[in-house]
Amino acid sequence: MREVLPTAAVGSVAGLLAAFTSLAVAELVAAWVREEARPVNAVGGAVIDRTPAAVKDWAIENFGTNDKLVLQLGILVLLGLFAVAVGALATRFRRSASLAVLGFGLFGAVVAVGRPEGAGADAVPSLTGAVAGAAVLYVLTGPGLRMVPGRSGPGEREGHDGRAERPDTAAARTLSGLERRRFVVAATTVAAASAGAGLLGQRLNATGHARAAASRAALGLPAPSSPAGAVPAGAELAIPGLEPLITPNRDFYRIDTALTVPRIDAESWRLRVHGLGVTRPLELSFGQLLDRELIERRITLTCVSNPVGGRYTGNAGWIGVRLAGILEEAGVRPPSRGGPADQLIARSVEGMTLGSPVETLMDGRDALLAVGMNGEPLPFDHGFPVRMVVPGLYGYVSACKWLTELELTTFDRYDAYWVERGWSARGPVKTQSRIDTPRGLAELSAGPVPVAGVAWAQHTGIDRVEVRVDDGPWSPAELAEEDGVDVWRQWVWMWDATPGRHTLQVRATDRSGETQTADRVDVVPDGATGRHSVVVTVS
Repeated sequence: MREVLPTAAVGSVAGLLAAFTSLAVAELVAAWVREEARPVNAVGGAVIDRTPAAVKDWAIENFGTNDKLVLQLGILVLLGLFAVAVGALATRFRRSASLAVLGFGLFGAVVAVGRPEGAGADAVPSLTGAVAGAAVLYVLTGPGLRMVPGRSGPGEREGHDGRAERPDTAAARTLSGLERRRFVVAATTVAAASAGAGLLGQRLNATGHARAAASRAALGLPAPSSPAGAVPAGAELAIPGLEPLITPNRDFYRIDTALTVPRIDAESWRLRVHGLGVTRPLELSFGQLLDRELIERRITLTCVSNPVGGRYTGNAGWIGVRLAGILEEAGVRPPSRGGPADQLIARSVEGMTLGSPVETLMDGRDALLAVGMNGEPLPFDHGFPVRMVVPGLYGYVSACKWLTELELTTFDRYDAYWVERGWSARGPVKTQSRIDTPRGLAELSAGPVPVAGVAWAQHTGIDRVEVRVDDGPWSPAELAEEDGVDVWRQWVWMWDATPGRHTLQVRATDRSGETQTADRVDVVPDGATGRHSVVVTVS
């Protein structure tokens, strides 16, 4: 091993160790504040909040449900580059570099407090971590660890911190073997202490997660007084490649802004109902919610970010309490009956706000405060312990997960999270259809080929599905039996495939008589339109 070590390398290592210390200490402190206050979560959430809708859609389209992981990794990479740069600066300007670390922590604290759910305490992890990181950087780049001590002599100038430095060799300063060993000992000590703090913080967070997991595992959902009943015969077509009628929980799409999935102990969960026109404010525990009448319904949900032919839609059996009943208990009246509030703001524990039309929620449809999904308590990814499920509305205006508050207001008074970012205030689901099989660019053999997929028009119902080949005439597809107007409907059309390259296209018509348009429109501001098509080759 070399007996000398360039101070540029020392600075880089010191900067990275300072960043590691900052994150580890912040992790530990966040365990006593809340998990969402961790710097990476706070900064990442702020990035999501300020990202243009088009960029978010690009991320969802290219990374799917891994978009948040990619964002977190990107933040860590940028933090690493910042740490290296500040560490290099510290070998010359130790105090300035340490102040830069403190400034970075102050930025994280401001961001954490400024998030929709932010509170003053959320600043503490970032500030504490920054102080620890700045102290580490200051010590590791200090006298006796940075370069060989000495006084200025002929031909030398006084360097920062009073050290001698030759003008022609300043960029190539090195540590001697003694200083190198001192630095390694100090760096190893810092790394071990930081790792211990980070592991303790993770352990404390894991304890909270374990309590939440235990509360979910111990939960036995009461039998619904109004069960969904059996799937009608003929509602599910046995065609390979066709999406199943009921989407398994593990395959159900997840699109939200939570960098870390909240894990809430059902015993500590509370729901507050208040606001304009509420004559009897409510605060309900999870047990009190379960004591109410539970119903079970199969309902298809669709994300507004779902492109034409996309997979961000799914169908599940949901168990929950009628939302309209909760609102009526609080004294709420819809606008059609003289109620002053026309918007319900649902708030998530991680700060998300979604706004739903009160009239829609109370028009008789099965809008739910859901506690179960496909026969089991809600998975954490899908909102445990309670979420909203509203048939006929896109998720961005209705499907609030990790629900903690319902506030009655008006659309004029308050813009929910996505509306502030350019999306439509009301989000009724548009009639759509999709070809599941054959897949695009599939190579097929000539002869009979089943062309099959799903179509949906939640709370309206599908009346007709048609398919055509190469801009030819539209041919009616065979529809599976309907499992209710809130559930997507499978369809199939038998195609006598001929050799060549062909384009298959599908369109659906709902019960109101509306046929989906061929006009292609992006998902912003209120959902995509157009007709799904696939290109296949027949030999």
